[in-house]
Amino acid sequence: MSETRTPDTLRIALAQANPTVGDVAGNLARARRFRDEAAAQAADVIVFPELFLAGYPPEDLVLKPAFQAACRRALDALAADTADGGPDVLIGLPFVEDGRLYNSVAHLAGGALRAVRHKVDLPNYGVFDEKRVFAPGPLPGPIPVRGVRVGVPICEDIWTEEVVDCLAETGGELLISPNGSPYWRGKADVRLNVATARVVESGLPLIYLNQVGGQDELVFDGASFGLNADRSLAFQSPAFAEDLAVTDWRRENGAWRCAGGPVAPLDEDDDQADYRACVLGLRDYVAKSGFPGVVLGLSGGVDSALCAAMAVDALGADKVRCVMLPYRFTSEESLSDAAACAEALGVPYDTLPIAPAVEGIEAALAPLFGTLPRDVTEENLQSRARGLLLMALSNKFGPMVVTTGNKSEMSVGYATLYGDMNGGFNPIKDLYKTQVFRLCRLRNRWRPADALGPDGPVMPGSVIDKPPSAELRENQKDEDSLPPYETLDAILQGLVEDETGVGDLIAAGFDPEVVSKVERLLYLAEYKRRQSAPGVKVTARNFGRDRRYPIINRFRDPGTRA
Repeated sequence: MSETRTPDTLRIALAQANPTVGDVAGNLARARRFRDEAAAQAADVIVFPELFLAGYPPEDLVLKPAFQAACRRALDALAADTADGGPDVLIGLPFVEDGRLYNSVAHLAGGALRAVRHKVDLPNYGVFDEKRVFAPGPLPGPIPVRGVRVGVPICEDIWTEEVVDCLAETGGELLISPNGSPYWRGKADVRLNVATARVVESGLPLIYLNQVGGQDELVFDGASFGLNADRSLAFQSPAFAEDLAVTDWRRENGAWRCAGGPVAPLDEDDDQADYRACVLGLRDYVAKSGFPGVVLGLSGGVDSALCAAMAVDALGADKVRCVMLPYRFTSEESLSDAAACAEALGVPYDTLPIAPAVEGIEAALAPLFGTLPRDVTEENLQSRARGLLLMALSNKFGPMVVTTGNKSEMSVGYATLYGDMNGGFNPIKDLYKTQVFRLCRLRNRWRPADALGPDGPVMPGSVIDKPPSAELRENQKDEDSLPPYETLDAILQGLVEDETGVGDLIAAGFDPEVVSKVERLLYLAEYKRRQSAPGVKVTARNFGRDRRYPIINRFRDPGTRA
């Protein structure tokens, strides 16, 4: 009997692709286009990200039998395509086997389904709830792909040693990990450290393939990469963009090594990455929801200026409409700054005074309010009149309202429910105010390569330099109600991101009364946050999916050191 000769080369195409949750037919069509491109480049196999046919994360949609069946039909159709002799396919989908639902990867070749491997470690922390919907798979062995024993640990399976150890011990020669790994600031370094640890332990090269695109609050940044067995970089895909990386692997002295692959530059710093994440998240939310564009109130302040710049970079100036909604407390500087922003961005710009709406509402309330003194109620009427008018423009003309509150404001409730909180999506929801200022300065000197907005400054320096104000009363400044943002954001970083105790913050030098006030406001504002628009996640702990606190909550930290 003649011995079967194993190959010494393997051309692997990595489809860093952008699926849409629930669009099974569209995701199948996208997979076919990528496979055709891979075939044109003589790839032996093409790999797609985690749960690609379903879109990720499908959440409870994946429990629907009709959806499971649609994914299986798409898989069978793609399997039939492989009868053409073109590239094998490794693709993720929800897979039902023996009455249990798994997060799986299927190997398709020669017109048939050849193998299936199920995800073992199901994440159930932060933004992930996979134990809610999937069953854990058994420890897997490698899959024979064109004569090479390929281990396919799925996403979380590489975050601990067990699955990769099993694959190495059962004869795996090369690891390919399909991922749906969402972005947050600094995540790329975390992934690289995890992948490096698995390479060191197993002695095997590892390909890390990540999906790209926005899905509700989550943004997937791509940035796929490969490591050789000696931990050297095999290839690097770009961040925040679809990409097909065709990589050549060669067996040298019995081990596989990348003999050629692209190395794309990544963003220079975290602020650039955060900005691009916000743009991509907004772009995909609008496009995948089917809106023709967006409308937003342009106040002359930093938050709305940054949101307008992100919207134009995401969608193009022709799909962004900006509206100034002035009242008697709106300063001349704000009027000129808003107009200058609109001119720099090249967007349609309207002025819609809110006095008739505010005064009409006040007149309607006068019989009940009587001689009671004016207070925050009348201030909020201004914000709610603006929200009402923007929603009316959305209803009449179709664009989605972009809301523009930052994380500092949302943390302490410095926002008006059914007013400036109105909107369908908020690109800066997870950015603290100090970072909003930084990103405004950043965008004035830097334009992302894939941005649809103009080069050069997109807002006057006065927008960034003037003291922040809601302009709901005469000479109002944010610091009338809040600590300086540098102090507020540092305290919030401790309370929200790090769960630092009040006593520890006081020991670090913060004023005890200020810390206690911020903690109280943080808890009291939970009911507002529950009713806020979704927005891009860029920190490790955003409101909603990551940080889940009760609305009714009487606990207050007594301030003792932990």
